[in-house]
Amino acid sequence: MKRVSFFLAAAAMSGTCTFAHAQFDFNRRITPPGVQEGGRAGVVMLIGREYQGSDESRVRVVPSLEYQWRNGFFAGVGSGVGYNASSRPDLSYGVRVTPEFGRQERRSQALRGLGDIAPQFDFGAFFNFSPARDVTLSSSLRFGSGSGRDGLVLDLGAGWSTSLSPSVLLGLGAAASWANAAYLQEFFGIDANQAVRSGYAPYAPKAGIRDARVSASVVYRIDATWSLTGSVTYSELQGDARTSPIVRETGTTSALVALSYSF
Repeated sequence: MKRVSFFLAAAAMSGTCTFAHAQFDFNRRITPPGVQEGGRAGVVMLIGREYQGSDESRVRVVPSLEYQWRNGFFAGVGSGVGYNASSRPDLSYGVRVTPEFGRQERRSQALRGLGDIAPQFDFGAFFNFSPARDVTLSSSLRFGSGSGRDGLVLDLGAGWSTSLSPSVLLGLGAAASWANAAYLQEFFGIDANQAVRSGYAPYAPKAGIRDARVSASVVYRIDATWSLTGSVTYSELQGDARTSPIVRETGTTSALVALSYSF
């Protein structure tokens, strides 16, 4: 259960406010230590923003389904489809494919004239390590987002979890994401055509840190199969993403509430 608590914290801190990036930063180990195969199904309420940098609230209720097989393969709404090449409980590494949901300009008046960013599949790799029982270091590399399919994002994070009681677990985490110029241009930049349509001045961000995040989560184990999770994340845009013309709020607080059934 401690690994499950950190997984939920990592999912939250990875950018719940954007939804497009909410669940895909880190590989998920959804089974408890010593259990090689299993899954989890449930429902998640996400409370965040219309897009990263927006000041408009958005609430969504979405289904969640994850499963991992004893041979290392895993699939799910949040974790995508991939393969964990490690059999060690303190180490996971491998490859995966995850969806990047893009962005629709109708989400906000601030996006009018910028056009839609089409959904894509990102291809990437992950490496996670637990140097101590309650500590996990996580990393993920994702490539393929944006209209040119050349967006690249590197996610790095660290988390700590502990049991407050036999049924209550606390998780704390911090993470940051670096993005290449192609990714930042797609999601935060303004090209010449967009400038004409939107009225914004052209803007070409350079590669750099996209945002940094801290989070706290609590997992309440209702019984052997049901659990309830609450998580809060604060995210702060960094570098050229922070000064984009479409950014209305550089720092945002987001949250999720999840009810899940393990099987």
